[in-house]
Formats: sequence, structure tokens, C-alpha cells
Amino acid sequence: MKYIFIAVFFMAFTTVFSQKREIPTDTIVTTSHQVSINGKKVAYKTNTGTLPVWDEKGNVIASLFHTYYYRTDIENDANRPLLISFNGGPGSASVWMHLAYTGPKILNIDEEGYPVQPYGVKDNPNSILDVADIVYVNPVNTGYSAMVPDKEGKYPDKEKFFGINADIKYLADWITTFVTRNNRWRSPKYIIGESYGGTRVAGLSLALQDREWMYLNGVIMVSPADYKVLRVGGPVASALNLPYYTAAAWHQKALGSNLQQKDLLEVLPEVEAYTINELIPALAKGSMITDSERSQVASEMAKYSGLSEKSILQHNLDVPTSFFWKELLRDRGYTVGRLDSRYLGIDKMDAGTRPDYNAELTSWLHSFTPAINYYLQEELKFKTDVPYQMFGDVHPWDLENDNTREDLRQAMAENPYLNVLYQAGYYDGATTYFNTKYSMWQLDPSGKMKDRLQFKGYRSGHMMYLRKEDLKTANEDIRAFILSTSNQGKSAKY
Repeated sequence: MKYIFIAVFFMAFTTVFSQKREIPTDTIVTTSHQVSINGKKVAYKTNTGTLPVWDEKGNVIASLFHTYYYRTDIENDANRPLLISFNGGPGSASVWMHLAYTGPKILNIDEEGYPVQPYGVKDNPNSILDVADIVYVNPVNTGYSAMVPDKEGKYPDKEKFFGINADIKYLADWITTFVTRNNRWRSPKYIIGESYGGTRVAGLSLALQDREWMYLNGVIMVSPADYKVLRVGGPVASALNLPYYTAAAWHQKALGSNLQQKDLLEVLPEVEAYTINELIPALAKGSMITDSERSQVASEMAKYSGLSEKSILQHNLDVPTSFFWKELLRDRGYTVGRLDSRYLGIDKMDAGTRPDYNAELTSWLHSFTPAINYYLQEELKFKTDVPYQMFGDVHPWDLENDNTREDLRQAMAENPYLNVLYQAGYYDGATTYFNTKYSMWQLDPSGKMKDRLQFKGYRSGHMMYLRKEDLKTANEDIRAFILSTSNQGKSAKY
């Protein structure tokens, strides 16, 4: 009888305290905080939770997890800018810029961005929360965001979410819901996207205007992916890698002494000019290039990349980035990182044409994964047993009909308020800084809007803000951009 009682009690206990592992589609937890930014106290609240995505019939088809920071020591938020923040992937959670860049908390890392134990977070004295409220949005299947089944348990079609244009469509609708629910229609609005997030926010700039009648003041592109350049191949795409090779080799002290003794910002204009004026035309000749010209180009590329002329010639002057990451420090027994070539890796064999793994990404996941899980649960009080998805399954991702660069141009043409800030790290080998410059140059062929485009470069990689010095500078650049483009009292006209 005793054992029956224990069994019944245990069953009752687990029934009361166990629960289905899911998060409500529409729920918010609010907490109060304070942070010192640039020496001044800033009081703020944080709303952490989910907000639905609806289909055309008004049915909930997904729920997006987000974190919203807003100052509470502001009497009137009508003039208070709102920054809507996305990361990339596609399939990446909105954790990177959240816990390392613009938000009021940053990772516990060293001054160059390497992991430090114990893992966790600390106050961010450089956050832009002093000048703008911020919401970090996790697209479907990232963070705690997820599709929602109907009454019969059937999930919506993945094609509603997983593709360039599908992503833009439902996120534009969700942003409208967020802005309405939080009464932010009067606020100057900005969207920021990192990596694939650059493609995302470029497309959102026009979708918000043309579909939601929401006009922006600014778009911020952090290490943006432009698929009109990336993965295209050909002489232009290949040549544009060379300035990045120079920067990475300079950092690793792999250039010749005549270049190595100069500062990086003295070297880069030289290689950029060579790339535009000589390398692109040379590669465009393909098999018709003369042997003497081929040798001359290989010699110049070797000088600017730290690679040997022989290896460059073996690649017919078209050196893949993956080979560069493997080859640059092969004689020292290391590989260099893809997203940030300051990071070093160790492969099983020195032989081969590409690294075994991304040295920088393993380092970052060291810091970010424990920090975001601790921070959401313990400091923002969002309690759940649902696992936080740093990277979610969003494949296959539809890359067809990518008009996002043109969308951004059109949005700027229609909206005299709209300005664009590009930010990139010199040591980023995935979405290289010179790709970013080239993309910016190609955005407005007329040149009539070039005074509304800015580029800022930093001595770090894809997530340039991990380096303490660049964290301060890059946030200051965003702060200045917002303050100069909020356009209070200025008419929107040409």
C-alpha cells in the first residue's frame, strides 16, 4: 500500500509541475534597469517575449521572439528614434548585435573579443540606448521564434517564411504590428541588419514604405551580404577580394617589409586603386591575357596578398577566399578565420585547400551561447525550457528574385529622409569591406543620392564591435548617424 501511495503521489506531482515545452504566441515579461552610457545614467525597461505573425485570414501562423529596450526617463517619445535590429544567416538568431554591440549589455570578453570565463554579460557604456530605443527581432526558427500549427496541428508552409521575399513580407507586417502595439508611429525609425540582415533590411526599406506606409529615416548595413556580388563569380567578384587579402595579411604580418611598415590605412587605398584600375580589367581578359601581363598581375597580387606568385598562377589569378584562409599562414601551422581573419585555427593536416573549421565562429559561440541563455532567464526573467536556437533550420532558402539593392535605391528615391550607413571590418573574409564599398557605389548609379550614403571601416572582422576600441567607435558612428538624420522640423522634399 505504501508503494502504491508513493507512485500515485509522484504521478500527481509530475502532472502539476510538468508542462508542454512551448512558449505562448503572445506574451511579454517586463523588467526595469539602469545603465551608465558615456558617463550618464539611463533608466530603461525591457519587454521580452513574443508577438504573433498572422496570415491573410487573420490566423496566427508564427510567433516572433523579441527584446525591446526603451528609456523610461523620457517624458515624450514622439521624437524618440526607434531602431529595429536584425541579424542574418539566414537562420541566425538576433543575439550577436543584441549582446555585443548596440544594447545595454555586452559579453564578458577581453578587449580583442576572445572568450573570458566566467561567461556572462556586463554593462555596455557605449550602447546607443541613450539616443534610441531598440528592438531585437528573431525571425522564424531562430531564438525562441517558431511557426504555429493550426487547430488540426498542421504547420504553415515553410515557403511563407524561408526566402528573400517571403522573409521581407512577413517581417514588414510584423514590424507594423510591433510599432502599432507600442505606439511608435510618430518616432523616427531606423532598421539595422548584419550580414544577411543587410539583404533583409535593404528589402524591408521599400516593403515598409510601399506596403505598410511606414517611412524610415535610416538603414544601417553592418557587414552586409549583397548577393549581386557574393557567389556570383567572375572577374569583378574575384578582384574585389584582394583588398581584404591585403588587410588580413597586414594584420598577420605576412606582407613584404615595404608594405608591412606602413599603417593599414596607408596601404588600403593603394591596393583599392590597383584593384579597380588594373586588376579587374586584367581578369576580364580571361584566356586572352598575355603571358607577360599574367606574370605581372601575379607579382602584384602576391605583393598585396602575402601569397606566393606560384599559388596565384596555379589558380589562374582567381584565388578563392577558402584557399587564402588555408594558405596565408600554412608555413606557420595555422589557418585564419573566415568571418574575422585575426583568429587562428589548427587543422589536422597542413595540406589541403580549405580550413577544417571556422576558427572565429567556435570562439564566438564560446561566449554568446551561455551568455544569452543566462541573460534571458536570469536578468530579463523570461523563463522557459524551450532551447534557444542560435542557428535554426531555415533551409531550403529561396534566393530567387533578389531585388533588394534596387529596393533600397527606390526607397531612397521616394523618401528624401532616408539615409544609409554602411559599416564593415577590414578583416572580414565573408562579406568583405571592399565588397561593401562596391555595393554602395553600385546602389545609385546616377550619383544624385551619394551624399546620403556613408561608409565606415574598422580594424576587426565581421562583428567588428567585439573589439573594444571598435565597439566604442562603431556605436559613436551609429549615434552620430541617428542624431544627424532624425530631421526634426525638416520637410521631406527635394
